[in-house]
Amino acid sequence: MAKSKTVTAALLIIGNEILSGRTKDANLPFIAEGLGGMGIRLSEVRVVPDVADEIIAAVNLLREKYDYLFTTGGIGPTHDDITAECVARAFDRKLIQNAEARSRLEERWAEAGIEMNEARLRMANTPEGAKLIDNPVSVAPGFQVENVFVMAGVPKIMQAMFGSLRERLVGGAPLLSRSVVCNLPEGRLASGLGALQAQYPNVDIGSYPSYAQSGFRVAVVLRHTDSDVLDAVAGDVLTLIGDLGGEAETQSV
Repeated sequence: MAKSKTVTAALLIIGNEILSGRTKDANLPFIAEGLGGMGIRLSEVRVVPDVADEIIAAVNLLREKYDYLFTTGGIGPTHDDITAECVARAFDRKLIQNAEARSRLEERWAEAGIEMNEARLRMANTPEGAKLIDNPVSVAPGFQVENVFVMAGVPKIMQAMFGSLRERLVGGAPLLSRSVVCNLPEGRLASGLGALQAQYPNVDIGSYPSYAQSGFRVAVVLRHTDSDVLDAVAGDVLTLIGDLGGEAETQSV
């Protein structure tokens, strides 16, 4: 059986408010989980300020490095909402007022009795040739240019946009997980886990300590696209823990 291609993605979070801590990003977990369910591996996340050169450089780097790039933030009506302009510059395209986007906005504003002004019309700007991403919540659309998907930063709106674009994405083999929880400290496990990682280089092996009412615990989390491989590695982890005098159990992730 032919192996499925590994499909990768990056997320670029845009906004001074995220970097200042004033706004807590809630989009990353939603996007990571959504992509993972489609067999798309979120491989990198960056946060950049509302600075044109920073945004353009990040867009150009990440769109070349990964199959998909998703951005959040910076497509509203204010002066610091510069994502559309920056994506246009990254692709060397004109920034235009998208006729379809304007039509959608004018229809919604007329229904709601909202005044149309120059600032609000900024939300109709897209790079030339962009494909709109529907926004069932507040109508103002996101857009797609090649493998770059530009979405709002407001979580409710971003989630609606993400739902609208899912059918455009082609994933690979879903990433599966196994978790082995034990009562040994990481220092005892480190050498053995390092040897297993060398033995299984294509399996993501991570250890995550925590404290619970029952005491100190370490979860060894294994990720791979093949369930048989995961079962084999999980068995080796259980053997390692047993040989070190520990107790363990497997859990679903």
